[in-house]
Amino acid sequence: MSVAITLATARRITTQLRHDRRTVALMVLVPTLVMILLYYVMDDERSFGHWAPILLCVFPFLVMFLITSIATLRERTSGTLERLMAMPLGRLDLLLGYGLAFGLAACAQVALALAVSLTWLGLDLPGPLWPLVLVALLNALLGTALGLLCSAFARTEFQAVQFMPIVMIPQILLGGILVPRGQMATVLEWISDVLPMSYAIEAMAHAVADADPGGEFWRDVVVVAGSAVLALLLGAATLRRRTS
Repeated sequence: MSVAITLATARRITTQLRHDRRTVALMVLVPTLVMILLYYVMDDERSFGHWAPILLCVFPFLVMFLITSIATLRERTSGTLERLMAMPLGRLDLLLGYGLAFGLAACAQVALALAVSLTWLGLDLPGPLWPLVLVALLNALLGTALGLLCSAFARTEFQAVQFMPIVMIPQILLGGILVPRGQMATVLEWISDVLPMSYAIEAMAHAVADADPGGEFWRDVVVVAGSAVLALLLGAATLRRRTS
């Protein structure tokens, strides 16, 4: 692994994103537009205050997973990835470069969604803002890492999109959004215990409800961050130069 090569890869991806306005708009604007739509559909500040943090947890994960998996697959199918890996470029250099570039996009995405929610939409937090920002960013990075991992198993962009419900729906259903995890059947609770989204949702709940997040919050943060790192390492191990 080389820091210089990783940063050069991140600069290349960032430059490509800057010239792809539609992708940038999808990444940065869609979560914010959904938050605005939710606010006016509910038309109730209390209900919005309950659901807004959940969406701030889910949508960065969803959007970054989709964009990252498709972008990585496009590089492989176009032959760009094969040419890059013929150079002194390690797989981990490549994935960390992607993660850094899309992580910067995730920062812009979360910052805009939070700024609009806290000002225009009047989201009220009982505690400090930083735990909410931390969880939202970690979840966006987790979506980026899982998108990089899943892109290795897709041959077309359509297949990459098909991974989204496979990865997302079980985590939403078993993450405690609709039914508390403790009220699920034992087998389902066991499954939810190994899904990173479960810990992201719990961390977001602590970030919103607790004025001073404690040990459980930091445990959940470590699990989400560790899951993102593990996904990047697995992505580096399974990365292919081109589709077969």
